[in-house]
Formats: sequence, C-alpha cells, structure tokens
Amino acid sequence: MDLVATVVLAFWAMLPAYVPNNAAVLVGGGPPIDGGRTWKGRRLLGDGKSWRGTIGGTLAGMALAFGLSAIADPMSVAVGVTLPTFPLVVAFTLSFGAMLGDIVASFLKRRTGRERGAAFPGLDQLDFVVASLVLTALAAPAWFGEVFTLPVLAVVLVLTPLLHLGTNGIAYVLHLKEEPW
Repeated sequence: MDLVATVVLAFWAMLPAYVPNNAAVLVGGGPPIDGGRTWKGRRLLGDGKSWRGTIGGTLAGMALAFGLSAIADPMSVAVGVTLPTFPLVVAFTLSFGAMLGDIVASFLKRRTGRERGAAFPGLDQLDFVVASLVLTALAAPAWFGEVFTLPVLAVVLVLTPLLHLGTNGIAYVLHLKEEPW
C-alpha cells in the first residue's frame, strides 16, 4: 500500500475517535463528571469534563462511524483503498475511548497542577488516540489487527498531532477554546 492510501485509511479509521472531543465542546456543559470533588486540594477533573459532553461526544463519534460504514463501499471504489466498516463495538470503543483518554489526561493535568486548558505537550495530542486504540484492540482484536497495521499506526501517530493543532487553532478563532494550543 502506498503512502497516500495508508494516510487515507488511517484518517478514515480514526475519524470516529477524532470527532468526539470536538463534539463534546459543542454539546458539553452541565454537571461535571467529578461532581466538584477534589483530591489533595485539586479538582479531580474540573468543569470541562461533563456528563453531557462525554455522552454527546461518544454518540457523535458513533453516529459518524455508522455513517462511514454506510458509504464505505462506494468510497473505497472512489479512493482506490478498501475502507473498513465499523461494527457496533468498534464504533463505541473508538468514540468512548477518545472521551476516556481525554478524561484521564484531565485527571493527570490536575495532579500536575495544570489548570483547565493548560498545555501538556504529548499528552494533549495523543491521550484520546491511545485510549481509543487500546479499548478497540481489547474489544475487537481481529478488526483492530486487520485495520491498524504498523504503517497505519505510524501515520496515526504523525497525523494526529498535526490535526490536533489545526482543530485547536480553528476552535480558538471561533472562540470555542481559550488557548490555541
């Protein structure tokens, strides 16, 4: 498989994980997951991690996965790459895994004294990727092994930080985020 085909496959396979955190920003708010609780004088997660955002983000990612599944065959013909469909368990693990990774990162940020929106290089760009991939590998190992080959994983690890910076820049310009990075 050539590089362009690998990039197309990697982007397609990760879309259900790329969308949830962005959707959560749009639908979030409401009661925070941590209920305002603290640990060692710091919030567990903070107000930025809400039930509504987590559920809404997960559902948005799953809806996208189902939509992609519906058009996988004609898109495969159009782009010349066999694009995967997303079984229910995979739609869930990619989407919820992205949200879970972001929640874990928020917990780690609070433990290291970082406030909401503060940068944590590396963690900010890959937290959701690692969690979504690990959950998917555990829940659907055959699907994962077929789709996420080593070249595809390598592209995901390079492509994701670039997409993260781009989407954060757009969210900043649209006043959806306080800091661009």
